[in-house]
Amino acid sequence: MIVREHPTSLHLFFVMRGSVVPKIIGKIISIALLAVIVLLVDQYLFTLPHISITAMGVFGVALSLFLGFRNNAAYDRWWEARKLWGAMIADVRNLGRHMCVFVGKGSDREHILSYAIAFAHLHRGFLRGVDVRTDISGWIGEEEATALIARKNPADAALRSMADHLGQLADAGTINGFGQMTISQTLSSLAVAQAGCERIVTTPLPFVYSLLVRRTTYLYCWLLPFALIESTGWFAPVFAAVVAYVFFGLQTVTNEMELPFHNVQNGLPLDAMCRTMEISVAEALDRPAPDNLTAKNHVLS
Repeated sequence: MIVREHPTSLHLFFVMRGSVVPKIIGKIISIALLAVIVLLVDQYLFTLPHISITAMGVFGVALSLFLGFRNNAAYDRWWEARKLWGAMIADVRNLGRHMCVFVGKGSDREHILSYAIAFAHLHRGFLRGVDVRTDISGWIGEEEATALIARKNPADAALRSMADHLGQLADAGTINGFGQMTISQTLSSLAVAQAGCERIVTTPLPFVYSLLVRRTTYLYCWLLPFALIESTGWFAPVFAAVVAYVFFGLQTVTNEMELPFHNVQNGLPLDAMCRTMEISVAEALDRPAPDNLTAKNHVLS
């Protein structure tokens, strides 16, 4: 995720970190060159068909509506994912307070809270497809980390281990029924947030809709130079490049936000949010808390 102050008006046009320009610069140049070729052929070789600028305007409005709808759908996914991870952070903090109230200090509290951190990292590992063994080994041990990672759903296995330990505490009379119910509700809330994230990552926006928008964007940008011949003359490449920047840029931003858990510039900072949970748990266990992760070159991962 990009974390930076808003640039000044002059600096605004030169900011590349967090911009989509590096990803679409080839498309922008291609559309501008197409406009140049169309102008040269029309003026020096033979007359090309001229498209009504009004018709292209109507076409552009329709395309804008399609892109806007898809952008809203992608942003809804991104924001829902952020809310789910925010809820997970709150649940882990609540779990730390519940353990202080109902269990007290000792190995039982340390076991459940350590597995809460393992759950967060294992869930991050599933969403991003990364190995988190080193992140959880320090909390639950190498042997337990290997056992969890071997499961089909490691994060869910961590939650089950927490539930099993809670059941053992209840059987031993270490925790009363109200405490057991309260902690169980927090574990259930973590499971609901996990399922919500899994739903987002396994259910992308309908491909047929994305294909329609993408094809329409290319068709519009390819036809646009034929509509700019008469109205803009040699400014046609400039106008075509600006339009290509807007439409292809919005399409690229939408593609990133559609997959909020990917480790990209505009993705969610899952590493930083896991570190936030680690800090909360470390303080609940009276351990030295690690430092917050900071943005590197304006990117918080």
